[in-house]
Amino acid sequence: MSVATPPDPSFSEDPRLREERLLRRYRDGDARAREDLAVGFMPLACRLAGRYRRHGEAQEDLEQVAYLGLLKAIDRYDPELGPFARYAVPSILGELKRHFRDKGWGVRVPRSLQERVLEVGDATDQLYGQLGRSPTPSDLAAHTSYTLEEVLEALDAASAYTPATLDAPYWGDDDGSRTLGDTLGTVDGRFELVELGNTVAPAYRALPEREREILRLRFVEDLTQSEVARRLGISQMHVSRLLRRSLDRLGEAGRAGD
Repeated sequence: MSVATPPDPSFSEDPRLREERLLRRYRDGDARAREDLAVGFMPLACRLAGRYRRHGEAQEDLEQVAYLGLLKAIDRYDPELGPFARYAVPSILGELKRHFRDKGWGVRVPRSLQERVLEVGDATDQLYGQLGRSPTPSDLAAHTSYTLEEVLEALDAASAYTPATLDAPYWGDDDGSRTLGDTLGTVDGRFELVELGNTVAPAYRALPEREREILRLRFVEDLTQSEVARRLGISQMHVSRLLRRSLDRLGEAGRAGD
């Protein structure tokens, strides 16, 4: 005749009483109680991690951060603080926020703006469920304590969390051969030359014709001073002297225009 195994009393135990019993056991040095507590509150940690799923991180990574916050809450909990869940929730959320603030951002932004990005993200999730659509910036401003400009700044800053690589394919390219880096412009150094040219042009026109010709041959045709001298039928020393005088006049005109 077989004897029925008595049921595990923990299955019928009130969750609050079980929580208190495990916390007492852990404070008495029972390491297994810590593990049992963590397993029991994992669903809570997962739900809290889910609040941040829109911020570009894998859900599994967020859950790992939330589990770490849960373990820290178990280690630091004091019964005088009230129910454990009431203490665990802000501890887990704090760990998630620290993760985003200190480790997740691809581009550093001020801490106050990071916090605002997270709050606007939370508001976005809440309003999405209430409105049945994506909330507008005006909806978010009305739901939070931020102005419309502050909400727009937070939405814009959120893109700094996971910046796109310049090697990523350009979305407007059909064959996929272009990258985002190919669409970036470069600074044209000739803009400064245009401004400088406008400044020294009157001084250049005021030079004697032969000096203008020496400048043209030397810097446009890229001839040496000896070649310029042979072309004009004068000595190289004379070319050097005229060239130095012309450049000094142009330099003075350029400095006067600064």
